[in-house]
Amino acid sequence: MSYCPYILIITKRGKNAFLNYKEPSKMIKYDISDKLTDMVEHLPCSFQKFRDVESIIKIVDIDGRAQVRDFSEDIERMLGSKMKSVKRLAESAEDADLYHEFNKTLQFDYYNSMLVNTMDDDGNFIELGGEFPLEENEHFNNIPVNTMQSDVQVPTNVYNKDPYILNGIYMSEALNDVFANNFKKDPTLTWQYFGSSSGFFRIYPGIKWTPDSNGVAAFDCRNRNWYIQAATSPKDIIIVVDISGSMKGLKMTIAKHTINTILDTLGENDFVNVIAYTDYVRYVEPCFQGTLVQADLDNREHFKVLVDDLHVKGEGKVAKAMKESFKILNEAATKGQGSLCNQAIMLITDGAMEDFKDVFEEFNWPDRRVRLFTYLIGREMTFADNTKWIACNNKGYYTHISTLADVQENVMEYLHVLSRPMVINHNHDIIWTEAYMDSVLFATKAQSLLLMTSVAMPVFSKKKETLSHGILLGVVGSDIPLLEVMKLAPRYSGQILNMHDGTHFLNKHMFFLCFIFYQI
Repeated sequence: MSYCPYILIITKRGKNAFLNYKEPSKMIKYDISDKLTDMVEHLPCSFQKFRDVESIIKIVDIDGRAQVRDFSEDIERMLGSKMKSVKRLAESAEDADLYHEFNKTLQFDYYNSMLVNTMDDDGNFIELGGEFPLEENEHFNNIPVNTMQSDVQVPTNVYNKDPYILNGIYMSEALNDVFANNFKKDPTLTWQYFGSSSGFFRIYPGIKWTPDSNGVAAFDCRNRNWYIQAATSPKDIIIVVDISGSMKGLKMTIAKHTINTILDTLGENDFVNVIAYTDYVRYVEPCFQGTLVQADLDNREHFKVLVDDLHVKGEGKVAKAMKESFKILNEAATKGQGSLCNQAIMLITDGAMEDFKDVFEEFNWPDRRVRLFTYLIGREMTFADNTKWIACNNKGYYTHISTLADVQENVMEYLHVLSRPMVINHNHDIIWTEAYMDSVLFATKAQSLLLMTSVAMPVFSKKKETLSHGILLGVVGSDIPLLEVMKLAPRYSGQILNMHDGTHFLNKHMFFLCFIFYQI
């Protein structure tokens, strides 16, 4: 099959031109008043098909500026509607918490999305797994859903009847009516949800959650990009890990898992580096020496591969690594690099024997601009006091991780600390994520290849007795398939002419959120 290498250009000055895109210098110009048939005869390729439809062809003058303006206004209205829905969810969640009194003996049966519609051998519904009507819905990718109410997913590593979980789920029942009313007001809405800081995930419409091949619900809403971006401000993080001989065996395994979990809590608005130390400082990626790199997916995964190759040896002396970390963060702040917001050092060790007072006096005191979070690895508590002192004297948080199961919950504590200033000031910033493909809720690869973006907003406690503590209750959000945005693009089609232009959206890091094609 052969193709004609010419493009028809119609100008407002009454001139047409056929531009050879293979040889741009060769352009054949015609007066607009000439017959189309005359133009075609000058072309070095066949237009027999054109002659067949010539009688129904017409040229339409399109105002490109008006098209872009109208498209922009349509998108603004649509995205504004999504933000209003999320704001209603945040307001309702905060009000529900305000009037809810914590009850440590609360007994409450809720719909657990992992257990709904599950019966025991006697044909009775199991606990937390009552009858939950589900119907396939085309709007939700033909997934069986319940548009009348939401249900709750709890990660396997979180006890589903913990008092804090039960109280949070009971309080968030108030969101059911808001979910349904939002969907009624805006039928283009898809998934709406509330991700709790305690770990449970309330999703509307309700679904039957499918565990992984091992029967585990590994999904934790607090690791999702929409949660992290809404719950904390941008941050610069230096992860400092002890790889001395005392860290061998299970300790090193736990340390690596801790690093990976910290990396999973970072997003594209954050900056990071990873330093390992024995009696000398070693950057896990030498190319990133002395600097911070954006914590996008590629860099995070690259760090994980390098961390997996770390091996223990020698004696641990953390002072040099600590000085190096402070130098990187101070230089970034001075030069206006990195996130230009929060800065923190994460120290992962089985014991800090040295005296760091001189280091802190030189680099961090009295302002304590850089927070220090310490993770004591292993069962031994010999150096717990010293490790705790480091965190407490630098506006950070100390935690003890003795098993792999402890990692997730203990790492999450640093997010609560970093979110406090934002919570105390009640900065209800709405965030939009970059475009991504989410396979968590979809049963097939074809369904999961739908690009989407998420809009999210933090939820704070408004109780007077805890207002000064800065308590983050969680994050509400909604997903917007980019296909819905593409539907707003103007479309013009012709029998012979189909030239494609596009509209694209960039985030502040100049990454493509999406590229929308439309026909002119």
